Parts: sequence; C-alpha cells; structure tokens
Amino acid sequence: MANRKTGSIAVPFLATIFIGLIIVGGIAAGLYKYLGFGKQEKPAEPIPRTSGMVTDADNHTVLLVLDVPERKAPPTFILMRSRPIKKELVFIGIPSNSIALVDGGQESILGSYQSGGAAASAEFVEKVFGVEVDRYMKFDSASFRKISDIFGGVTYAVNADIAGFKNDGSQQYLNSDQVEQFVTYMMFEGGEYERSLISADVLKSMVNQADGKRIADSFDSNFNTIINMVESDIKASDYKEHKTAIKNMFENGTSIAVAISVDGTNAGEDFIPSNGFIENVKDQYFKEK
Repeated sequence: MANRKTGSIAVPFLATIFIGLIIVGGIAAGLYKYLGFGKQEKPAEPIPRTSGMVTDADNHTVLLVLDVPERKAPPTFILMRSRPIKKELVFIGIPSNSIALVDGGQESILGSYQSGGAAASAEFVEKVFGVEVDRYMKFDSASFRKISDIFGGVTYAVNADIAGFKNDGSQQYLNSDQVEQFVTYMMFEGGEYERSLISADVLKSMVNQADGKRIADSFDSNFNTIINMVESDIKASDYKEHKTAIKNMFENGTSIAVAISVDGTNAGEDFIPSNGFIENVKDQYFKEK
C-alpha cells in the first residue's frame, strides 16, 4: 500500500515541475529576446554590380607592329594607349631605328624585334618608357588591309612623291592598299622619325573619320576576324573584359583618337628618344587620375 501511495503522489508532482519549467523557460526566453541577447544581425544586402560601368581598369596598352617585308621597309611600331573612361585612343609612333640604354647595355627596338619578335619589342618599349605594355598585335599585309577596310580607308593630305598619289599636299581618299603603301614609304624627308609620325597620324585619322556606331555594332564579328589573322597574345578573356568599354568609347566618343611621335635626337642612323618627352607622355596618358 505504501508503494502505491508514493507512486500516486510522484506522478502529479513531476507533471507540475515539468509544466513549471516550460512556463519559466518561456518567460526567460521572452525576456532574453526582449532585452536583445542573442539577436542576430540581418545580413547586409549585396551591392549589385553596375552593368556596363567604365573605369580606369579598362585602360590598356597594346604595341601594334606592321611588318610587310615585300614593301622593303622596316617594321612600323605604334604604341596604342586606350583610355575608354576618357573616350580616348592615343597612337604613339616609335621610329624603327630607336635605341636606348637598357640594363646597362645599348638595345634597339628593331634589334629586339628581329631577335624575339613582337613580344621582345614590347619588352623594349616597357623598359624604355617605364610603362606596362599589356599586349601586342603583329599585322602582315593581309590583316592590315583588312582592318583598313573595316574602318573604311582614310582621307589624308599626302605630300610625298609616290606613284598613284597626288603629290601636292591635298586631301585624297586612300584605300587599304594605298594606306599600306603610304605608311611603309621609305623616302620621307624626315626619315624614320617622319614615317613614324605619319603612321600614327594616319591611324588617328582613320579612327576619327569612321562611323563610330557602325564600328561598335560590328565589333564582335570584326574582332574575331582580325584576331584570327594577326599574331597576338590577346586572349578572348581580354576582349570580353574590355569590349563594353571599347564599344562605348567608339559609339559615344567624338574624335577619340590622338597621334603623337616620340621626340628625341638623331644620332647618325639611330634615333635616341628623349627622356623628358617620355616622362611627359607617361604623366599625361599613363597615370590614372
């Protein structure tokens, strides 16, 4: 009998304790939450990326090399600085007879090219100019004529005694064959310096005279065509990264191209670039503001 009595008291007693714990626990949890303990901060909303945003990261530098041995001319070297954020393309003509002291020894852009190709000439430019040359593109006759056709040729004032050209300084339309013939002409009075300046200026004029929207609209197909015709270290990922900015520059820019030639001193058959000029060019076109 004693055992049954103890059991009958224990069951309601344990039930009372259990219910009490639930009530007390609920009150404690409410106070805990009310006082802010254990509160989890709401995670911040992710900042969406702005599609089509153009920044300084889209700026890039490419060494352009035109090598047409059948024209009996040395390669043409043009350093192209692209600044989509400013809607600006800068073409810097580098004389093919340029020399400089590099790592304590005399080197030339032509010697670098002849020993290691366009990649080696890009390294020469990097060392002499103190800038990063991101990529290079080497054009032969076919690829250069193709890109001239894409831009629609150029109207330019020719003052050189070249067969088939007006030699009176008047503006005349040049098709792709004539453009190639003009920029590889070897008898300019100013020698390689003048040829480098004219080459950069012809490219500038070709870009500025083209229909920017037409170039932008056909950029994808034209890029694929050209990149398969040239020797280059430009990758598909490079194009994908910068194409929106480049298209925007062509479509919305006005007279986007600028042409300059390296200033310096003729020393016999060689040309020595001016350090002062190089520093000015770096400050004006290669420093991100």
